[in-house]
Amino acid sequence: MKSIIFLATLGFFGFTHDILSRPNVIYLNADDLGVMDVGFMGSKLYHTPNLDRLANESMVFTDGYAPAANCAPSRAACFSGQWAVRTGVYTVGTSERGDAMDRMLIPTPNRMHLKDEVITIAEEFKKAGYRTAQLGKWHLGEDPTTQGIDINVGGNTRGAPPSYFSPYKNPNLKDGPKGEYLTDRLTDEAITILEKFKDDPFFIYFPFYSIHTPLQGRPDLKKKYKNNKQVHADYAAMIECLDENVGRLMSALDELGLRENTMVLFSSDNGGIRKLSKQDPWRAGKGSYYEGGIRVPITVRWPGVVEAGSTCSVPVTGLDFYPTFLDAIGASPSPGKVLDGRSILPLLTGKSSFPKGRTLYWHFPIYLQNYAGEEDQSRDAKFRTRPGTVLRKGKWKLHEYFEDGALLLFDLENDPGETKNLAQEKPKKLKVLKNDMYAWREQTQSPVPTRRNPKYIPETIKTR
Repeated sequence: MKSIIFLATLGFFGFTHDILSRPNVIYLNADDLGVMDVGFMGSKLYHTPNLDRLANESMVFTDGYAPAANCAPSRAACFSGQWAVRTGVYTVGTSERGDAMDRMLIPTPNRMHLKDEVITIAEEFKKAGYRTAQLGKWHLGEDPTTQGIDINVGGNTRGAPPSYFSPYKNPNLKDGPKGEYLTDRLTDEAITILEKFKDDPFFIYFPFYSIHTPLQGRPDLKKKYKNNKQVHADYAAMIECLDENVGRLMSALDELGLRENTMVLFSSDNGGIRKLSKQDPWRAGKGSYYEGGIRVPITVRWPGVVEAGSTCSVPVTGLDFYPTFLDAIGASPSPGKVLDGRSILPLLTGKSSFPKGRTLYWHFPIYLQNYAGEEDQSRDAKFRTRPGTVLRKGKWKLHEYFEDGALLLFDLENDPGETKNLAQEKPKKLKVLKNDMYAWREQTQSPVPTRRNPKYIPETIKTR
């Protein structure tokens, strides 16, 4: 096995890459799992021993980010390797969310799914000779098998399951015995696929539906939290079930002798829903571009290549997954393919340098209505997101909002909760970051809505 790992490592840097040495890749993507919903990121509320064990065998990225604050744009970015400004996928459904009289601007129209011509990471794996499968929430188009997937279990355009219990009412998943639990069933299917693929290089994308609504915990787990007033019983049970099934999948890898030559990446598509699970010290939650909405857990395990128990504080994003996977298997992107992330293999292996202080960008020319008013901790109680752009560079975070031109500058190192706007106190830093943001928007031709919504009613008039 040492020789296999050695050949694979050489492949990262342009040397001969034997097809037998290329790693299998499993990409586990939880749904709505907040950065503070797992033990290895500091949570004491939820039971995640298997995820904690996986983290101890991995490199953990302490500053991991989703490419967007809700599911469809985040998944589209990870699978395309591109910012939403290139794909047009900014949100789920319409970009005109919330009450029309509260929206000052007409937002940029939203595309529901990736265009067929967008080359997904699954298509790159197929081109490289890999077998591919996906289990669970697809949400990127009508049919995963037209976007690079060989075997699809349960994936379609739906963003949430009708039920976590059989009968599932899912045309892409045969019903099991009445009461069978979806997360358990999908893991059974994943283990069957592992057995089928074990003699060939494979890419398995496993986007669990959990812990997205409807909140339906498995009864045996839910009863454990019945009297725990610190957590939502269904939510906690769904996290524990997710954890349990990640453990089952990792055990299957061991039993099939696949552990050593398989890269396992675990993450979530966006931050947790704050009204269900506070993400302190990070502000807000899903749908917001404060830290609680975009910070996610990210771990990467690859025995013999990635140091077990290591951590990395360099900010990384789901946009980096696509180029990292290509780098790991010694492949190049298809001709003409533009990638907006960067391979994090140098961070994983420690064998070459990684650019210091790169800027991360989020652009959201759309609206997302509130979940719980003031409890959401967004900029205002009516929306989790109003149109704007956000960037992070080093310890600095800059928000710009298009309706009123507000600029919010935060020092994440000293103010993780983004409570003190330093825009007035740090004019030089504000100018540098603002110029960076504007240059990026110009370079990417990011749409900035300016047309006033005729249905908008200012607060002063509403009050009168």
